[in-house]
Amino acid sequence: AAAPPQGTRSSRTVVGRPRGVVQRGRMETTLGLVGKGFVIVAADRSASRSIVVFKQDEDKVLELDSFKLLGSAGVSADCVSFTEYIQKNLALYKMNNGLTLSTLAASNFIRGELARALREGPSQTNMLLGGYDVKDGSASLYYIDYLASSNKVNFGCHGYASNFVLSILDREWHQDLSEAEGLEIIRKCIAELQTRFLVNLPKFVVKIVDSNGVRQVPQPA
Repeated sequence: AAAPPQGTRSSRTVVGRPRGVVQRGRMETTLGLVGKGFVIVAADRSASRSIVVFKQDEDKVLELDSFKLLGSAGVSADCVSFTEYIQKNLALYKMNNGLTLSTLAASNFIRGELARALREGPSQTNMLLGGYDVKDGSASLYYIDYLASSNKVNFGCHGYASNFVLSILDREWHQDLSEAEGLEIIRKCIAELQTRFLVNLPKFVVKIVDSNGVRQVPQPA
């Protein structure tokens, strides 16, 4: 095919991806699941770029408030800046209105901010939002990607790790999952990644949100 005239851009685009948006951070892992009255969100602790690992104590699961967790995967700078931006805006909303956003409302706010950023300067951040709503006593998990799509799910995973763990999550997950069963599923997912995945992910941070709030638990072994 003839090259486009000088001074113009080729019309070739990747289907489903806006021009100029290149997804990165696929080597990182963030996964989560919903149980009976709780949500578990886990993420690897490696901070890396290209072929270099900088450290292995990064916390990629941010506590948005006492009853919400936001796990992220993507470009480190975008993940930190965007998730903290969301955290501070939720806190500002509570200060201004005396109300805390529900998990659904928080997911809609995040989606709206991603959609706006997509048109101005895309944020290379994929997220899992887990929360417990005290008002109706329910727990929920939302799968949010960098293209501003948001879906309520029973379980989810971001990164190349999804090729390994989605089958485990699909087979093992069931309604009214207990906390012990949920942690066992997370353990199986981590074990599978450490056995089969090309990338070395030795450490994971695991957090749970339920009626008692947010807490961190040891990596299942």
